[in-house]
Amino acid sequence: MQRVHLVDGTYELFRMFYGAPKTTGPDGREVGATRALLRSIQALLTDPEVTHVGVAFDHVIESFRNDLFDGYKTGDGVDPALMGQFELAESAMRALGVVAWPMVEFEADDAIASAAREFAPEVDQVVICSPDKDFAQCVEGNRIVIHDRRQRIVYDEDGVREKFGVGPHSIPDYLALVGDTADGIPGLPKWGPKAASTLLSAYEHLENIPDEAGRWKVTVRGAEALAQSLRESRGEAALFKTLATLRTDAPLDVPFDALRWRGADKATLAAFCDTIGDDSFVERVARFR
Repeated sequence: MQRVHLVDGTYELFRMFYGAPKTTGPDGREVGATRALLRSIQALLTDPEVTHVGVAFDHVIESFRNDLFDGYKTGDGVDPALMGQFELAESAMRALGVVAWPMVEFEADDAIASAAREFAPEVDQVVICSPDKDFAQCVEGNRIVIHDRRQRIVYDEDGVREKFGVGPHSIPDYLALVGDTADGIPGLPKWGPKAASTLLSAYEHLENIPDEAGRWKVTVRGAEALAQSLRESRGEAALFKTLATLRTDAPLDVPFDALRWRGADKATLAAFCDTIGDDSFVERVARFR
């Protein structure tokens, strides 16, 4: 089976920063997360079924969504030692011979959603490597799936429905109603996962939910209060849905064949490893050009 693996580099870098040992490079800066990221991606590349790979990063935390909503997530509060490794991590991927997409106007999530749509016709399966619930909206049957590498769980369309109670097309609506604290989306007052999944399983999109609870074709606890909240917050709900909807038009500027991992250039990788003080990683790489 031909697959393409699309990796959420921002998530991976955050995970490594808080999970891997801190390490100082020759120039005195923190490089532990980058070193751990190299090992994580190399481990992925050792799987014989992993042939085409792209890794997306938030080159900056802010995006076009910050222009739409002041409360959307920013880089405020992110540890400078972590922020200082984003460009380093992008360089690490290129040194390993892996395509990296550094996003500025768009987010890494948009790059992955765009790649999933663009490259799906080229393969039997697109594997999005991230536990981020935003990606549930990208899932299509068993053709586009989410792989939580840490938990070793793969979510296809049935898995998304089991986890969230709604299908992939309703995920932006679901997040608009219940909120997403990781992205700074507050959701609507009184709406929780149970109410949102019940109503969206019946109406699919929040725009289709009637204003009056008496017209709802499903029964939920606190229906009148929920209906009032939705009536009074239709504008906010529409905005939150826009924020939660991943864009599929992010500029990728690479053909599918460029994602094929052909190995690292040994001299380039060795030179990069020197900059982060990692003199053992090159020996781990199984293939060189």
